[in-house]
Amino acid sequence: MRREAQPGPRWLGTLLFAPLLLAVAWLVARPLLWLGVDDPETVKLLVMLGAFLLFLVCLPLRLRRVWGSRHPWRRLGLNAPLGKSIRALAHGLLDAALLLLGLTMLLLVLGQARWGGGLTVGQTVNAVALVGVGFAEELLFRGWLWGELQLRLNRRQAAVAQAVVFSLLHTRFDQGWAIPLGLLPGMFVLGLVLAGQRSKDGNLLAGAVGLHGGLVAGWFAVQSGLLRLEPSIPVWLMGPDYAPTAGLPDYNPIGGLAAWLGLIQLLRLRWRWLRESQPRIR
Repeated sequence: MRREAQPGPRWLGTLLFAPLLLAVAWLVARPLLWLGVDDPETVKLLVMLGAFLLFLVCLPLRLRRVWGSRHPWRRLGLNAPLGKSIRALAHGLLDAALLLLGLTMLLLVLGQARWGGGLTVGQTVNAVALVGVGFAEELLFRGWLWGELQLRLNRRQAAVAQAVVFSLLHTRFDQGWAIPLGLLPGMFVLGLVLAGQRSKDGNLLAGAVGLHGGLVAGWFAVQSGLLRLEPSIPVWLMGPDYAPTAGLPDYNPIGGLAAWLGLIQLLRLRWRWLRESQPRIR
């Protein structure tokens, strides 16, 4: 009697799933060029939005067919009681606020920043909207990708692997050695911290969304008006400036020593959760 194949992803399917959705979104967006939409940033934004919508549609289908999951959204850490999700989200946002507060105090003490004039209404709305970046990326990396890898690797190995992918996709290799040298290890540690956050929250994704989205939104607010950063901040402290000739600094602190210290401390508190068994959800 022929044995039924166990559900689980093939490595090629894992590698191609997200790129194929991105390619489909790009093909769908091509007619925009014929209609006169030639702004590269606008086209890029529409392609990314289309790819994410396709991802939301295809993700539960993949989990049912390939993972053998009967409750895909629960498996991804999203279908949970509202109260638990709100508490996890709040804890993640609080961790992000504490990390940014520590970084802000360090910059002020070292004389590398001074208080700014505050945020406009538009900047505030933009900062709040950026929390959505945390949701999209956490669903992709700590939701889908980490889950796929755990079907082939143990929990901690899969956490390390997804952190490697996360760091590579968030590092710009076209602007000299300083950016990858700083961002690769910083993003790798952040990927582990976010996996540890989800594990600590009993596989809920909301805490990782709060931490990730809070860091993105909070740093945007800091750079946009809460602080005035000195353009002379050392690269080793704050990471590289993405726009050194644009007039205003555009730092990514994950690429500097100041953020590394905070993230490593947070990882020390989250690391043990990556080796502890988690409830199995089908």
